Parts: sequence; C-alpha cells; structure tokens
Amino acid sequence: MAESKELQAKGKVEVPVSAEQTKPGPVFTPNVDIFETEKEIIMLADIPGVKTESLVIDLRDDTLTFTGEVKPTGRPDTEDILIEYQVGSYYRQFTLAEMIDQKKIDAALNNGVLRLTLPKVEKAMPRQITVKAG
Repeated sequence: MAESKELQAKGKVEVPVSAEQTKPGPVFTPNVDIFETEKEIIMLADIPGVKTESLVIDLRDDTLTFTGEVKPTGRPDTEDILIEYQVGSYYRQFTLAEMIDQKKIDAALNNGVLRLTLPKVEKAMPRQITVKAG
C-alpha cells in the first residue's frame, strides 16, 4: 500500500531589490525547475497570475531576464472581504552559456507556468564518432 503524502503549497517569497524600482509593490522570485536533454535545456518557472501581455522576456549580453506583473483580481463593483493573494512583480535573471543557440529560444506561458526552451548549438550536442578499421 502506498504512503499518502501531504500536499503543501509554498508561498511567494518577496525578495529585497537592490536597484530602484519604477513600479510600486513587492517583487517575487519565481521557483524554477531546469532540465537538460542532449539537444536543449528546458526551464519551467512558476508565475501564477501573470498574463502574456504583462510578461517581458529580455535577452542581451548573454543574460536572459524575465519579468511579469500580477495585477489585482478584484472587480471595481465588489467589496474586498479577504485578500490573501499578493500582487506585485516576478523577476528572475540567468546568464547563458555559449552552448545555447540564442536565436532559437522559445517561450510559452500556460496556466501560470512559463516554459523556456533553450536549444543547444550544434557543436555542443554530444555525438558518437565512428571508428574505421585499417
């Protein structure tokens, strides 16, 4: 018989920002999982509440940065009774290695999860060398 496991949600963690902000509100660091295959690196970032129109992915000087804003969910004709969901911005930055083909990076946002696909350049992909006899 399998053990039952308790599901625990991890809350957003606000990070101190060293630079001056142009927008008020907290800044959160999203949780990121990174996977590697022979042909690519895949990054999954949890950014619940971020819509595609408020998501910015920037690549310059081998640095990949993504930011996304979470806007209030309330409607103007309602009265707030309990608000536990914090609004603010997500921010995360990565330095890319030379093995990433920066021209082919792909991004998709689905149900609060940002999926970045970072293809490797041809020379970085492993290959097997055939040995010829004689």
